[in-house]
Amino acid sequence: MSDPTNWLLIAPLLLVVGAVAGTLAGLLGVGGGIVIVPVLYWLTEIGMLDVPGDLAIHFAVATSLLTIIPTSISSARAHARKGSIDFEMFRSWAPMMVAGALLGGLIAANVNASMLSAVFGVIALIVVANMLNPKPLTLAPAPPKSLAARAAIAGPIGALSAMMGIGGGTLAVPAMTLLSLPVHRAVGTAALFGLMIAVPGIVGYALAGQDIPGLLPYSLGYINIPAALVISVATFIFAPQGVKIAHLLNARRLRVAFAVFLGISGVKMLSEAFV
Repeated sequence: MSDPTNWLLIAPLLLVVGAVAGTLAGLLGVGGGIVIVPVLYWLTEIGMLDVPGDLAIHFAVATSLLTIIPTSISSARAHARKGSIDFEMFRSWAPMMVAGALLGGLIAANVNASMLSAVFGVIALIVVANMLNPKPLTLAPAPPKSLAARAAIAGPIGALSAMMGIGGGTLAVPAMTLLSLPVHRAVGTAALFGLMIAVPGIVGYALAGQDIPGLLPYSLGYINIPAALVISVATFIFAPQGVKIAHLLNARRLRVAFAVFLGISGVKMLSEAFV
């Protein structure tokens, strides 16, 4: 940061953000980025993080992606202990998701910031509509087995998730429930997908952000290491608490919780895009 004393205010706030993001990651399988990205972006808007406006969304998304690694590890371990990860689906979708995430990370650095925010918001609200439906739409009685079908689903999830700095659950949970996977199992599996999206996405943002002037000190490309580390401490600790809460809720209440949270985030990002 240009003013080091800002850390006295920023670090406690980032810890709180990490605690909320970690809890939601465990509860909903979303990786936490859907909370972290708007907050980091807001901190640049009010001047607490000295990042130029045209780089702010890329910094927020890239930094959020790095936090997803410890968050996903902590959340997935807790879900595995509950038996709520579909490892067969994970192995089936993971390679395509990795390829999509790497591509998304490279593309996002060259995408207009308002467009990124708009894509985030529109997708979020479409998902909300289905999640709140008393009889949510399903497209198939079981996940498809063919390579083409898996690539068509998992690849775009990886690309869009990396572009938006989210762990994959925001898109993967609705996709898996559309394919008739029970919501608790979808949430648990999505937590593990976070790693598949974060790692290649980080590589993309680190490479794309090389030699860009105006980024914060101690950054790797667009990724700010100090901010990511502070947030990650809290997400790692709080993700298992979210998993405990998830397994206290029945399937309907878990879907509603996911939809409410996602709707708020979607409206926020749309307002950033068009206001």
